[in-house]
Amino acid sequence: MSKVAIVTGANQGLGLALVRGLCRTLGTEGIVYLTARDRKRGEQAVGDLEAEGLSPRLELLDVREGTSVKALAHAIAERHGRVDILISNAAARIFPQVPSGQQVRTFVDTNNHGTLRVIKGFVPPLNDGARFIVVASSFGTLASLDPRLHSRFDVGQMSLADVDQVMDDYVEAVETGRADAEGWPGWINPPSKVGQVAAMKVLARDLAGEAAQRDILVNAACPGLVDTEASRPWVRRHVQSTVAR
Repeated sequence: MSKVAIVTGANQGLGLALVRGLCRTLGTEGIVYLTARDRKRGEQAVGDLEAEGLSPRLELLDVREGTSVKALAHAIAERHGRVDILISNAAARIFPQVPSGQQVRTFVDTNNHGTLRVIKGFVPPLNDGARFIVVASSFGTLASLDPRLHSRFDVGQMSLADVDQVMDDYVEAVETGRADAEGWPGWINPPSKVGQVAAMKVLARDLAGEAAQRDILVNAACPGLVDTEASRPWVRRHVQSTVAR
């Protein structure tokens, strides 16, 4: 039976590389869905992979829209009855030159609330032996945050809704100028990544019994800085800061 794999936010960067790797690994026995918000960019990405001899399938998906996530989850369930590999990779870009208060809401809505929408939509059709991974980053540990904030991410006690509420409170703190006083870092990336990892830890806890019985893996991948178009402005900023010191 063919394995069904889905990668969100996959028309460029790490998501595109993940689709490429899955196509190569699963071969003709796999069905790999490359999802993207924009049809033209998605078609371009699929075309590039087809030129390499690979055969991903394009589906439109906007993780900021609950109806979009539900529609694709329903379509995949109707089409295949299962999902074997799910990689939640969709993320919004942030820009060094734009004030945090002007981009934090979209960033959190995509990365964090988008992760929850994917969880709600795609956990039900996970197959026995399925693998569900969210792509976070090495900033997704509590070590990235002031100790005053650690209790807000008590994954042993909180629910997925609690994680979302913490992130909403964080957005409000940034937008109202309270973030610094509360101990939040100046860069909005680490709190978002901590929130993503927390959500997956809570999900893994909630599914522990069923996951053990059905051999389902729920985890967060936390790579270091990856050279992508989205990360390059931050790499340049880091290099410039290092040189200046």
